Amino acid sequence: MKPAPFDYLVPSTIEEACAQLAEAGGGATLLAGGQTLMPLLALRMSQPFILIDINRIKALKGATRVDGGTRIGPMMRQNEVIADPTLARELPVLVTAAQHVGHHQTRNRGTIGGSIALGEPAAELPATAVALGASVEVRSTRGSRRIAATDLYLGPYATALEPEEMITAIHFPDWPDDSISLFREVAQRPGDFALVGLTGAVTVKDGCIARAGIAWFGMGPTPIRARQVEAALLGQPIADLDLAGLAELAVADTAPFDDLHATAEYRRTVGRRIFARTLGERLNRNGP
Repeated sequence: MKPAPFDYLVPSTIEEACAQLAEAGGGATLLAGGQTLMPLLALRMSQPFILIDINRIKALKGATRVDGGTRIGPMMRQNEVIADPTLARELPVLVTAAQHVGHHQTRNRGTIGGSIALGEPAAELPATAVALGASVEVRSTRGSRRIAATDLYLGPYATALEPEEMITAIHFPDWPDDSISLFREVAQRPGDFALVGLTGAVTVKDGCIARAGIAWFGMGPTPIRARQVEAALLGQPIADLDLAGLAELAVADTAPFDDLHATAEYRRTVGRRIFARTLGERLNRNGP
């Protein structure tokens, strides 16, 4: 099939793009990397009246250090995230997550902002933003606002973004330099969407867990923050951690479902196991 007819606009500034979105009255779609959008257009599962190509807006690109964190432009390609030395130093789990997104060829075009805006429940980058306490900066002709990543996702492919709003940056708060990354994904094949995925980080101080940010992907209708296990970990000595008990808490906030690829019970069982194994390995814990 071929896409339905649409007007094609190429703004050069954020302000111009926002004006075009406002004028379209909900009938426009943004084109960033297009790795999800282009197949939907070809199948006519998406039929916007106007396609706004934001690839030429320089202000939406790159990653920079800001006071208290790292600001990432939404047009930063996923392979650029993987290769960026600042992100490797400041946000290593984000780099690891990006390495698991799709395939090398799709990562050359796919953007971090596009993935976060789409809100695929089994995607790595939205869940990592949730786990690390990121916030999303959005803009429209009415002004700008920040949305916490934990508040951004309302359901499968449904977000708190208004039709005339666009993401202009993703802000990740600083974590201590010695924080420990947590990432594990189970998929049928490399590049497939995850059946179960775990992402986040913990900080250890004086032998105890001082900070924890953990989220699941592929375990419900949205990325899901594991709040119960985060709370249980705080202040706990590494030597005394009950990995099996913590694994039960880790999946307590999830809402997995049955589909053609796996059952909800399979997802819970695998979730418990990869949580206990990943946390134990990363904290150099052997056995229960």
